[in-house]
Amino acid sequence: MKRLLLNSLREGGLILYVRHGEATIGRDWPKVDFRNCFTQRNLSEQGRRQAIYYGDILRYFKIPIQHPVSASPFCRTLETAQLAFGSANVKIDPFWVGAQKLNENLPSEERKRVLAHLQSILETKPAREKNKVIIAHSFPAGVGLGQIPNMGTVIIRPKGQGSGYEVVSRLSLSDLGTLES
Repeated sequence: MKRLLLNSLREGGLILYVRHGEATIGRDWPKVDFRNCFTQRNLSEQGRRQAIYYGDILRYFKIPIQHPVSASPFCRTLETAQLAFGSANVKIDPFWVGAQKLNENLPSEERKRVLAHLQSILETKPAREKNKVIIAHSFPAGVGLGQIPNMGTVIIRPKGQGSGYEVVSRLSLSDLGTLES
């Protein structure tokens, strides 16, 4: 099973939705300033090691990645992406701020709008023979892609715009490191 998944990842055409590395304890300020990391939770030292290891694993297994990698503008997600893939290979996507707000009590219409846009992103096929990587946040249980552990990866097979997507696998960081076994 793991061998089949590794082969699929090497062929490309998948989306790897990754939750950021372990963050410090506490909460983001009510008014986060994305240019000021002091207003938000940041990666812990363990989270930095996790991010570096993540990038190393994908390179070791020769999993082709489409650049730039998409990241939420929060410092913890941006730093995770930069440590894993290099600063020049990362692009901030402000949509993931709205997706992160699904963890809050959003008005029904805004919630529907965010989930529809998420659906559209997850239906979009990546560049030929590449995998798209998104580094963002976990979701509430039963919403979007559900709860994801730190550096957990949800592997998605897009079926094309308007045709949905399939969740192929959910891997922890340690699961990812054992794909060949």
